[in-house]
Amino acid sequence: MNTPAPHRPNLWSNPDVRRLVLVGTLAFSSFFLTLSSLPLWALSGGAAEGTAGLVTTVMLAATVATQILVPWLARRFGLAPVLAGGLITLGGAAPLYLLSHDLWWLLVVSAIRGTGFAVITVLMPLTASAMVGPERRGEVIGIYGLAIAVPNLIGVPIGVALTSADNFGWVAVLAAAPLLALPLVPRFAGTRTGTRTGTGTGTGGGTEPSTRPGTRAETRTTAPPTRALVPTLKSLSGVTLVLLTVTIAGAGVLTFLPIIAPDGWLATTALLVFGLTAAVSRWRSGILSDRPGRTWLLPAGLAVAALGMTVLGIGIVHTTAVTILVGVTVLGLGYGAVQNVSLLVAFHRAGPDRQATASSVWNASFDAGTGIGALLIGVVAAAGPGFPWTYVGCAALMALAIPLAARATRPPMTDQSY
Repeated sequence: MNTPAPHRPNLWSNPDVRRLVLVGTLAFSSFFLTLSSLPLWALSGGAAEGTAGLVTTVMLAATVATQILVPWLARRFGLAPVLAGGLITLGGAAPLYLLSHDLWWLLVVSAIRGTGFAVITVLMPLTASAMVGPERRGEVIGIYGLAIAVPNLIGVPIGVALTSADNFGWVAVLAAAPLLALPLVPRFAGTRTGTRTGTGTGTGGGTEPSTRPGTRAETRTTAPPTRALVPTLKSLSGVTLVLLTVTIAGAGVLTFLPIIAPDGWLATTALLVFGLTAAVSRWRSGILSDRPGRTWLLPAGLAVAALGMTVLGIGIVHTTAVTILVGVTVLGLGYGAVQNVSLLVAFHRAGPDRQATASSVWNASFDAGTGIGALLIGVVAAAGPGFPWTYVGCAALMALAIPLAARATRPPMTDQSY
């Protein structure tokens, strides 16, 4: 007689998950609204094409510098106050862009916002992971991925369209959206993020989400000790290098495609398609990763991203709209999958006692790659090869990292659910 499958609660019915999605959506809307539009604004203010990406690089440099401190800050002051501070810094500073068009001022404001963005990027995935047991971690991270990907889908093209129409003022005001999430922050006061996840036990021998509707995660947090950082960095070196290659490429597209596309409608449409495919890919890859034997997801996602970047470079050479749109579609599929699966791999490799450190390291790698790509691709392209060949070079870099991706999913991990 067949044994019925154990009941799996719908995570979307969990009020904590819905709250997490709303806070994440508002926070990342601020980031994505300015990600591609701010270099355009800097360019219109007199910045050189090769240095317009500095506004992104500086913001993410500040983010990376702050991220490793976030778990300690959450333990020292509590999750809710630190999260509130991050929302205020990220959103509240955005209208300050309107005080001056000078590049140096844009860099100062971007650095301030970067410290707030660091808080969001570390605490949100950590909180999501703490809401469920290991066997559903991929699904909840996929849901969290939607909270990132939907603002990417909507915010980037809207920001570019408004800025291209000389309406950057609206972008700066809309980027204050994280302030709307402040009333939700007290609900996270009982959430302890960090070193342990999924403590509840369910039926069928599995682990059910540690948070049921109407409750908060009660997992314990500790600051990542210095002595734990080095072994964690070593354990995550492969997956972080894989993530770097993808985020460098993604930053090159998000930052410079609005500048190099033959016309505004194509850039806006391409960014919209890129965001849509990345959103779907992040969500679906999270669900797939919860099934046993999915170790191929990370190298496959990287190969797909490399293929998409190559097609995009070819499309730019021939100024073919269809080829460009196909390229960003394929790139988005790989870009979204690698983001989600690499985070899950990082949590698995770090182990249950180093989740906070894993979140900090993964996010620092993600934002470092985005910041490097926003500057390096512009500098390299301006030095001679041009953007199409620079994009193809990014594709080659991702292809070279495929063996690293395959190796990252091997032992010492014992849980094969990723």
